[in-house]
Amino acid sequence: MRILTLLSALLLAAPAAAAAGPTLYPARDGNAAAPVLVVYSSLDEPLARPMILGFQEANPDVAVRYEEMLTGEVYDRIVAETDAGARTADFAFSSAMDLQVKLSNDGYAQRSDLPMSASWPQWANWRNTAYALTFEPAVFAYHKPSFAEEAPPASRAELIDYLKRRGPQVHGRIGTYDIERSGVGFLFLSRDQEQFGDIWTVIQAMGEAGVKLYSTSSAILERVADGRFAIGYNILGSYAADWAARNPDVGIVLPKDYTVVMSRIGLVPQAAASPELGRRYLAFFMSKEGQTIMARELQIAAVSPEVGGENTASAMRALLGAQLKPVPVSPGLMVYLDQVKRARLIAHWNEVLRRH
Repeated sequence: MRILTLLSALLLAAPAAAAAGPTLYPARDGNAAAPVLVVYSSLDEPLARPMILGFQEANPDVAVRYEEMLTGEVYDRIVAETDAGARTADFAFSSAMDLQVKLSNDGYAQRSDLPMSASWPQWANWRNTAYALTFEPAVFAYHKPSFAEEAPPASRAELIDYLKRRGPQVHGRIGTYDIERSGVGFLFLSRDQEQFGDIWTVIQAMGEAGVKLYSTSSAILERVADGRFAIGYNILGSYAADWAARNPDVGIVLPKDYTVVMSRIGLVPQAAASPELGRRYLAFFMSKEGQTIMARELQIAAVSPEVGGENTASAMRALLGAQLKPVPVSPGLMVYLDQVKRARLIAHWNEVLRRH
């Protein structure tokens, strides 16, 4: 299927369990005194390497210091260093959309007016300070042999119907993220609330079906692959595609009622030591060349409307249209950073799951 082809191009390495420490890429022109671009990023350094090398090919006079860390560490380092009056990274790249937007909203990111700024998708650009640079959908993953006699659910309404019809046959065989421990799971649920007025009926149906909760995609997909689970709900498509490529019993559905799409955000911190280098790297990341490297070599879908091919937002939109619901890069992402609101949503989630 073409959808599976699109998703198969979205494979991502699992995030590191801990910071791996800095990696230095010397300037290609051999100048030991070359200026150094400092990058804080939650993307694994081996996966980021083609982008770094591509940037250096276009900028042979620049060295790169790549510091891989967890998403919370990216945020904390930038805030702490800025508040202390010190210099910080020249470029920050993270999958924590809410924290990246908070950096921008709270004055920790500076404006970057770049060649691609005006043509960048409106949803992916917050005041030329924070840019969405990837396009990653949430999917239903399913165990193909469990659906030998019927099609898997293709929408949330169909999922509710399936869970009610199958009852004891699927009890304990549904998995999703534990929103208390999974940032992406929490993000997807908050988007579900906005897109689907009856989302709590879905959550209740999963609770009645004995849903199992996990903090990682791999824990759910492992159980879908071996048949312990029939369905995994709201699974990050990049990981699901990876498992589907290696396990013929794993299938993927992009829900036809709506498909939430998350992104990784890049920005230049306000206290960057060399902001001009940070903007140069961001501009390369957004350029046709950089986005092509990301789509073809990093194997992450490109956002740029200039880039062709299947592993792009443009190709997915052409195929799926309004079904796709990208998470806008905007202050709306910060709503659930409010601990009271976050606690209230988690409490309601737990209460509905147990309401049976």
